[in-house]
Amino acid sequence: MMRTRPLKVALLGCGVVGSEVARIMTTHADDLTARIGAPVELAGIAVRRPGRVRAGVPEELITTDATALVKRDDIDVVVEVIGGIEPARTLITTAFEHGASVVSANKALLAQDGAALHAAAEQHGVDLYYEAAVAGAIPLVRPLRESLAGDKVNRVLGIVNGTTNFILDKMDSSGAGYSEALDEATALGYAEADPTADVEGFDAAAKAAILAGIAFHTRVRLDDVYREGMTEVTAADFASAKEMGCTIKLLAICERAADGRSVTARVHPAMIPLSHPLASVREAYNAVFIEADAAGQLMFYGPGAGGSPTASAVLGDLVAVCRNKVAEATGPGESAYTRLPVSTMGEVVTRYHISLDVADKPGVLAQVATVFAEHGVSIDTVRQQGKDGEASLVVVTHRAADAALSATVEALRKLDTVRGVASIMRVEGE
Repeated sequence: MMRTRPLKVALLGCGVVGSEVARIMTTHADDLTARIGAPVELAGIAVRRPGRVRAGVPEELITTDATALVKRDDIDVVVEVIGGIEPARTLITTAFEHGASVVSANKALLAQDGAALHAAAEQHGVDLYYEAAVAGAIPLVRPLRESLAGDKVNRVLGIVNGTTNFILDKMDSSGAGYSEALDEATALGYAEADPTADVEGFDAAAKAAILAGIAFHTRVRLDDVYREGMTEVTAADFASAKEMGCTIKLLAICERAADGRSVTARVHPAMIPLSHPLASVREAYNAVFIEADAAGQLMFYGPGAGGSPTASAVLGDLVAVCRNKVAEATGPGESAYTRLPVSTMGEVVTRYHISLDVADKPGVLAQVATVFAEHGVSIDTVRQQGKDGEASLVVVTHRAADAALSATVEALRKLDTVRGVASIMRVEGE
């Protein structure tokens, strides 16, 4: 039987994503009603700048008093798409206190304070859903939290930032340098005027924290995620990658240790074989590769940002939360029962590609190989080129701990025959 009283929704933020949410809620109202089992009504929209023209958004719903909006007793669900830590955190917790469930796209806040927000939602008997916080329209949170809830996830490996993937793809396909590729991304609207959050890996690190926490049923905060940006990646790195049959991607990698006693979460550029599914992810698209005991290998692919894709994820959560309201129930909350520690980057084991500038004379290779051996790092392949007394030496290792590799590089810098370390890059996806 259809519920007649409408479920009322408060929307916090009406930018690119928020305005698209408002438009879909208005134009697809009948479909949403049929899917939810009750009418759903946009009851108010909180914005900072009320004078802006927002096509298709009812002006009578606009307010600048977000606090008053979330405190209204008739609000059933709050959709938060303003981003940042404050005032979003206070508004969300206030919504919980007044009995409203929350749908959020706020990756930064969830990565920093997800545990506290989940606890507050549970305390007040409401939902906290956030599919849109990771990879736009691509369904990741719900499959990890629900579809794979009976399986054991061992690894999540993915491209979760469209801006960085666009830049690296252009560097790979055209031979452009980093600055040229960034300029093109900015001109096309893929990069912000200040691209720091993207190119330095902050955005991807927040998403990695969220994914690792859900995948491994443990608490992983943003501070637990190792982060390395991609601004130092060069055309020479891509040339080296091609010689190895690889390309370079900025990856978010979440792994369960082989003994199952700890997890790691990291974001950094890495070489991956052209045969790996992630190598073919082009332009601003996202893709995430999941490895689980029973399900095996799964890949999720699609647009990871933008108004419409992100709004799609928000509306999916909104339907789920509203259905729960109609059923007088709540969906799955935080699952952190494993309480696994998060290992440091020094404990991570992977392969490495190291490019050295060395003197072009006999005995250099032997010296370098000795240093690797003394630190317990096994060499897979070596390639040397040189003329006029100078040479480049490219070493690819077998799997080694990051701490051992770091000690090796420091020892190499002390050799008289090593002029410098041109680049160090991890090799993943094998």
